[in-house]
Amino acid sequence: MKLQANSLHIERSGKQVLNGITFSVDAGQVYALLGGNGAGKSTTLLSFLGFLTPQSGQAQINGKNVSEDIRSARKAIAYLPESASLYEHLNPRENIDYFLQLARNPASQAQIDTALDQVGLAPEARHRVLRGYSKGMRQKVAIALAILRDTDILLLDEPTSGLDPNAIDELHQVVRKLADGGKSILMVTHDVYGACHVADKIGLLHNGTLVGEFSAEGNESIDTEIVHRAFSSNTRLSSQQSA
Repeated sequence: MKLQANSLHIERSGKQVLNGITFSVDAGQVYALLGGNGAGKSTTLLSFLGFLTPQSGQAQINGKNVSEDIRSARKAIAYLPESASLYEHLNPRENIDYFLQLARNPASQAQIDTALDQVGLAPEARHRVLRGYSKGMRQKVAIALAILRDTDILLLDEPTSGLDPNAIDELHQVVRKLADGGKSILMVTHDVYGACHVADKIGLLHNGTLVGEFSAEGNESIDTEIVHRAFSSNTRLSSQQSA
């Protein structure tokens, strides 16, 4: 397994946020961690990045406990936050070149253009500064940067948040293509339909507990109606308990 959570328990500010969750992501697989606000999705990502230490259990990257070797874990993954911090006054090539230089992982202009081709950023947009970009175009630049980090594992935090339907479809195509090329992708989202469309497996997270897993069968996508019913049922139950 490229990425694995083993009975992961995490507390934040004295409150149990993750309650023993277990799941794994293989090479060439998109795993969508689906849940509403406060479900524990971002906490899960932070544990794989080494920013949170579990009270028990392990977050593992390539079979190694993240807490025991944070530097190796971070070198093995590329992380795309919900809103990537890119420089408004630079164009995409300049942004990517700058951040790769900081990471001591430089790339040629040809390699940068190849990555921008992979994410579908139009050639005529590449000389323009990011100030005039849509959020979908910015996400493409950020994913191209993640590709050039040349890691086997990608962590995506609500990658389609705030995007229009066309941009969402384009981003899902990019994610699917990367997984088909052998990348392991963990994506956290609250978008049921998007998760079913792009993921090989979905883990439904509710109040820090993994309450269900759903897998694609063959070439078929995961059944949206089944996942939506489970998602709605847990959301409704949570609302009743807090009323």
